[in-house]
Amino acid sequence: MAQGAKPGEGGHLPGKKVYPWIAERRYSTPGVALISPPPHHDIYSIEDLAQLIYDLKNANRKARISVKLVSEAGVGTIACGVAKAGAQVILISGYDGGTGAAPASSIHNAGLPWELGLAETHHALIESGLRGRVAVETDGKLMSGRDVAIAALLGAEEFGFATAPLVSMGCMMMRVCNKDTCPFGIACQNEELRKRFKGKPEHVMNFMLFIAEELREIMAELGFRTVDEMVGRSDLLKVKDKQITKRAEMVSLAQIIDPSYADSEVRHFEPDHVFDFELEKTIDERVFLPQLAKGLKKGSIKITDVKVSSTDRAVGTILGSEITAEYGTQLADDSVIVELAGGGGQSFGAFIPKGLTLKLTGDANDGFGKGLSGGKLIIKPYENSGFEASRNVIIGNVALYGATNGTAYVCGVAGERFMIRNSGATGVCEGTGDHGLEYMTGGKAVILGEVGKNFAAGMSGGIAYVLDEHHTLYTKINKALVEMSEITEDADKNELRAILQDYEQATGSSKAKAILQDFDKYVASFKKIIPTDYRHMLTLIAKYEEQGIAHEQAVYEAFKEATKVGA
Repeated sequence: MAQGAKPGEGGHLPGKKVYPWIAERRYSTPGVALISPPPHHDIYSIEDLAQLIYDLKNANRKARISVKLVSEAGVGTIACGVAKAGAQVILISGYDGGTGAAPASSIHNAGLPWELGLAETHHALIESGLRGRVAVETDGKLMSGRDVAIAALLGAEEFGFATAPLVSMGCMMMRVCNKDTCPFGIACQNEELRKRFKGKPEHVMNFMLFIAEELREIMAELGFRTVDEMVGRSDLLKVKDKQITKRAEMVSLAQIIDPSYADSEVRHFEPDHVFDFELEKTIDERVFLPQLAKGLKKGSIKITDVKVSSTDRAVGTILGSEITAEYGTQLADDSVIVELAGGGGQSFGAFIPKGLTLKLTGDANDGFGKGLSGGKLIIKPYENSGFEASRNVIIGNVALYGATNGTAYVCGVAGERFMIRNSGATGVCEGTGDHGLEYMTGGKAVILGEVGKNFAAGMSGGIAYVLDEHHTLYTKINKALVEMSEITEDADKNELRAILQDYEQATGSSKAKAILQDFDKYVASFKKIIPTDYRHMLTLIAKYEEQGIAHEQAVYEAFKEATKVGA
């Protein structure tokens, strides 16, 4: 949910540090700044978080789902909700960790020490009867075996280290991680500075061995044989007899080291108490997986007449995970086709991979195609429906959130935050709510209707084609990063036409059919939305490619010119 040293926000990676190989792995644009992570726009309540945990469990049934929370007053209540939502690990992150990429205002003015959040979380989970359901972890500048011992006695059974191992590799805490100027060659991509890096794996190994040795000495002194025995034994903590200042002597630590919790029957994670997601009851496990085992041996499979309702969540996600585990990205498109009807529940088609196609006749809730990873999603209304598809909402909010690849055809209007943080997928719909394409870094969007306010806010990559028949689009765009133009280039016209032809064939959209029948007339009403920096990078790359330079090198040369790196 957030990091302790930067609650509610993430590290800032300036454009000059987004080298081509960084951009490739982040599905973003070289030379364009990144904020990591952006706001979690699929989480506005504890129920939303529970849905995301469920999605992730479907995506990898063997995974332990961990939720990271900032150490702040009230974190215990949030932690109880997280435990009820099914997380298996709760990480309480203190304000004192983080790298130099954290904003100075956050480093000095946000978050609390891990001790406060950890104690509150441990006590709240015990009071709610939830302590055995989750493992509790803490981090935020743990520097010694003594810190680990205190964390264990306050209720943690897992411990995270980052700053101290960095120091063991040569970091001198210059706090310039985000400037590409680290004098020790650690937090930078600059090739000359990287030559200075002297760290070795053995340095980190030795440091962690010393941490473990110091912890063993403390455990022996206290009479413990295992860490589990000491978890939550706050009765073995006491305040120092003499504080450094008089002001420090005024602080009461009674609530943190309250010994009454040390007698609790359950003080740490109990595997028998783990949350049951009941995945065996899902359509994927009951219907899809048995047919997958039989069908793909013949080369392809088609599953038809599957009924779904809003209680069927993350439909297709387990099926997609099995396809990924067995075939990776090697399957051809449409190798597995599933035809469904009804109301798709939350996160329909989340994370589905290349080779899997889900065709839904009906409608779907929020999170449609979340994290789409190469698969294809097609949704359309029933043929005998009495409404006009282009004027009615057919999918909920945050559709295609975080999609990296694949295609989604939505024959109807999408809810709010359509395709936000899309970084590679192609999506078509016939209208959107507010905040469409927010944080988009790549891919293509085609919208055949009206859009809501704040369109393309934070959009740093990718291209959108929007049908602007009423000439209102300019008033709804967030113009901070993008520019709008008419479609004049033949390449753009051909691309738009090809997407629409594929979309019309897949959905039977009457709106798309009308546009294609009179394309030259309608194309005059389309607007092309493209981020300014992204367009500039594409122009530079094309310039170098015209000189006969290979694409990969052309991207690097364009990056250097755009950011003046090496100048």
